[in-house]
Amino acid sequence: MTIDEILAEARARLDRVGPAGARALQETGALIVDIRPSADRAAEGEIPGSVPVERIRLEWRLDPAGTHRLPGVHADRPVVVVCNEGYASSLAAADLLRLGLRATDLDGGFRAWVAAGLPTRPGPTPAVP
Repeated sequence: MTIDEILAEARARLDRVGPAGARALQETGALIVDIRPSADRAAEGEIPGSVPVERIRLEWRLDPAGTHRLPGVHADRPVVVVCNEGYASSLAAADLLRLGLRATDLDGGFRAWVAAGLPTRPGPTPAVP
């Protein structure tokens, strides 16, 4: 398979949301997880209320049955994964579906959030260890 095929397969499993949809989900209790590197978050900012989790730790920190999960993570809580432009987040969200989470990603990523005029905060917030 090519990466384009893998991405298409991942996205076929997701109900992706745009910036307004991600904001609405956040306002009703969804967890926004920012998987961008700290350098990107420092340069561009972050979504207020989001939790930065490095991609390498994502599954461990969001496994609803795991002993290393973040507080408040459970199978019924929606999760919206955010990257720069919405590519890596699609792959990550598809992995979270396999863990039993109600996961999706932000179509267009953080840059679409900014382009929509939604609020940001300076970054980086330290990633969850």
